[in-house]
Amino acid sequence: MDQSGDESGTSAKYVADPKVHIGHVHLKVSDLQRSVRFYSGVLGLEVTQRYGEGAVFLSAGGYHHHIALNTWESLGGSPPPVGTTGLYHTAIVYPTRAALATALRKVMAAKIPLQGAADHGVSESIYLNDPDENGVELYCDKPQEKWPRTPDGRLEMYTRRLDLHSLLNEEPPGSELNSGPRDL
Repeated sequence: MDQSGDESGTSAKYVADPKVHIGHVHLKVSDLQRSVRFYSGVLGLEVTQRYGEGAVFLSAGGYHHHIALNTWESLGGSPPPVGTTGLYHTAIVYPTRAALATALRKVMAAKIPLQGAADHGVSESIYLNDPDENGVELYCDKPQEKWPRTPDGRLEMYTRRLDLHSLLNEEPPGSELNSGPRDL
């Protein structure tokens, strides 16, 4: 089989069902409780199940799990060195810009440094690392009719500066925290 997945030598291209989606991500972490404090305490995911002393499953909205954490092969371990392959980031989708603003405020209150923030035309994204230096993207999609397109209709994503002050102004009333950003 070649890397395209074509075993037969024919050129018929397989296209996945449009309802296929990523169900969850399972991360190896070095300190389970520290990671639970980040994913649950800061990002607000709920613990749905603990699997002994070595794994925890978390989700939003009552789903069985969106993120699983384990220390089965990584207890006390260190992050992979720069220049190696592996997961670039886990992306968590927020339903609205206001929900993303609330998440950003929680991250800032926890004094977690941002690695970046971007407007990609199709979405607005905040980038940070979890305690094990796994990349995390928090984002919300823009309405599909606002996605940038070329004159012939193809998608044309980009990376531009995201105005964090404007994003934080979207935060719903009553969700503000006592500590605000010092250096946007």
